[in-house]
Amino acid sequence: MTAPPRRPRVLLSVATSVDGYIDTAGPERLLLSGEEDFDRVDAERAGCDAILVGAGTLRRDDPRLLVRSAERRAARLAAGRPEHPAKVVLTTTGDLDPTARFFTTGPAERLVYCPGRAVPGVAVRLGDAATVVDAGDPPDPARVLADLAARGVRRLMVEGGGAMHTLFLTAGLVDEIQLVVAPFFVGDPAAPRFVGPGAFPHGPDHRMTPVETRLVGDCVLIRWLTHTGDHDRASDSPP
Repeated sequence: MTAPPRRPRVLLSVATSVDGYIDTAGPERLLLSGEEDFDRVDAERAGCDAILVGAGTLRRDDPRLLVRSAERRAARLAAGRPEHPAKVVLTTTGDLDPTARFFTTGPAERLVYCPGRAVPGVAVRLGDAATVVDAGDPPDPARVLADLAARGVRRLMVEGGGAMHTLFLTAGLVDEIQLVVAPFFVGDPAAPRFVGPGAFPHGPDHRMTPVETRLVGDCVLIRWLTHTGDHDRASDSPP
């Protein structure tokens, strides 16, 4: 019998401006791409077992993290899979709103990873809305991935924001990056960027491998494979 992978295959999905910003500093969410790319991301979500965001993204964007297409949801059910991937949030403080759409929309499993010291309080605050899991203090992305693998997650999609991108990339725990570049600039140093400062494993002497470049609407999609991290993981193919 084949042992389960020690961690899921990790796909990092992000859209940025030409100058690397993922939003503005203002209160309104910046839409970097259009319907064609939204549908592409929906297809990627449908091929994953779980979708992870950081608490900042949860508070700022109030995402539902559900598969939009009825046909894709039906295909998941026909394959014996849940209608939607599990929804995962990683938080360092546990300051989460139980009325957020992450917790109140859709039948998906909900997992909250936070420092052990915060687990009891977060569990009380969220009640039956989510399962709260000790992620270490500070939260350890490798520990999160190991727990997800034990729960049957073979393919994980990390959707943001910049703190999560930086955390998983600097830890060498990303297998594929899907970067969509929008044809405009933001130019505001106060706005959030794709990643923050960090010791990234992929520098000039350790390049990633580009495997696809194509237009998606008026944006450009670039896919890179990193060939980094734990090799005992799920297959490169979606389940």
